[in-house]
Amino acid sequence: MRKLVLTLVTALLVSLLPTTTSANEQTIWEKLQSGNPKGYVLLMRHAYAPGGGDPANFKLGDCTTQRNLSAKGRKDAAEIGSWLKSQQVKVLRVESSRWCRANETAKLLDLGKVRLNKNLDSLFQVADPVNNIQTARIKQRIIKHRQKSGLLVMVGHFVNVAALTGVSLDSGEGVLVKANKQGALKVLGYSPVPK
Repeated sequence: MRKLVLTLVTALLVSLLPTTTSANEQTIWEKLQSGNPKGYVLLMRHAYAPGGGDPANFKLGDCTTQRNLSAKGRKDAAEIGSWLKSQQVKVLRVESSRWCRANETAKLLDLGKVRLNKNLDSLFQVADPVNNIQTARIKQRIIKHRQKSGLLVMVGHFVNVAALTGVSLDSGEGVLVKANKQGALKVLGYSPVPK
């Protein structure tokens, strides 16, 4: 009975999102619920913040000088957090870029204490984000997580996730990855995109 209720609640929550996970992706999320899965990382793009890049007067630590989440972005972040909680996956840690829009997204997920990670900071202004030291450090962090239990959630920016995975994410979307023995990142699935 409990499994039926959980299935119905999950189906209802997913139906509220425009893009549902495929059957294969749902199987991956179900795998994370059972046993003691190791090495899984959810790389998320921050929720909707109107505009592109950062204002000319951008200052780290001063949200009044940055692009910030809209009301829709804040609502979306909370919905994504609810969806992730409905998956009943143990979250080991939540890390975020120091940019206000990413940090606010991470906090609104409500999955636990958010730790700032400067290596998740936006690479929008960087000429070669793929070969940037921040990208290398995040990849190394994911590789080190291979033998750890619990989902590592990392909230950052479009360019950063694309540099790591080659995947383009919509605002608020996440890509589930795991490093293999050779240190390559394998894309396993996605979290839904909010309406």
